[in-house]
Amino acid sequence: MQSFGQAKVLVVGDVMLDRYWFGDAERISPEAPVPVVRIQESDERLGGAANVARNIAALGAQSLLMGVVGDDEAGKSIHALIKKLGIQDHVFDDRQAKTTVKLRVLARQQQLLRADFESAPDHEVLIEKLDHFKALLSGLQAVVLSDYGKGGLLHIKEMIRAARAQGVLTLVDPKGNDFSRYQGANVLTPNRAEFMQVVGHCKTEAEMTEKAHGLRSSLALDHLLVTRSEEGMSLYTTAAGRPQEIHVPARAREVFDVSGAGDTVIATLAVMLAVNREIGSAVEMANRAGGIVVGKLGTATITAEELFSEGHS
Repeated sequence: MQSFGQAKVLVVGDVMLDRYWFGDAERISPEAPVPVVRIQESDERLGGAANVARNIAALGAQSLLMGVVGDDEAGKSIHALIKKLGIQDHVFDDRQAKTTVKLRVLARQQQLLRADFESAPDHEVLIEKLDHFKALLSGLQAVVLSDYGKGGLLHIKEMIRAARAQGVLTLVDPKGNDFSRYQGANVLTPNRAEFMQVVGHCKTEAEMTEKAHGLRSSLALDHLLVTRSEEGMSLYTTAAGRPQEIHVPARAREVFDVSGAGDTVIATLAVMLAVNREIGSAVEMANRAGGIVVGKLGTATITAEELFSEGHS
């Protein structure tokens, strides 16, 4: 098994807190046709960009996290979880911001409700932190920019430029219908829906391939990885100066919970590339990681042992 301990990866983006309430739902409310859940236990986990950092740490790599949270109770919980997991904490408190919280209510391992507590920032939360970001680049192998569209990456263009200037591999998990802001990233990892939101609907595989290489070229990307759910993943890249596609089929297994699977995929991809794995091999391992994590409840992680026990290293 390849040691991931030498890999040092910084995650920057929208930091959130995932809360879980577990209980039993054995009756319907007399007030409305909804189940009554008797809560028996609760859990808190790092969410959003923080879940990417959590996945990187779980694989045994050196994980750093940069973002902004509110100066509130949820923000304090995030700092405590970061410390507990051994992640380097570069998350700033902002008194004008509110920490995003996603609360999921589950009964007998079925999600009944998700409640989101969030508000769009009324100012540019990371504008003053660009110098801090640039200072962190020294000694890194990779940066993951995890965009959840919550305002934490308004200056992503400058971050990509700074990372590339330092020779640091840059991976972006995108959001929205304007991918021009991700220009120059080494790797972009949209899911199929996000990809088609930008390039338009693709009726055939040939059309998807043509549009993928067109997007990769227009954004000056080294690699475009489109995650395709039950169809696996498609990597669009170049080999010997010519466009190339690598399709990796999904690994058949029972899907229990897809939440956070994309975070696991990009975290695994970043760590594999950080230890100089070839892109095709890194994508196969990231696909394997995604297949494992969807068999777990909630936003989950996998270890290097789980990853390599699934097949050869």
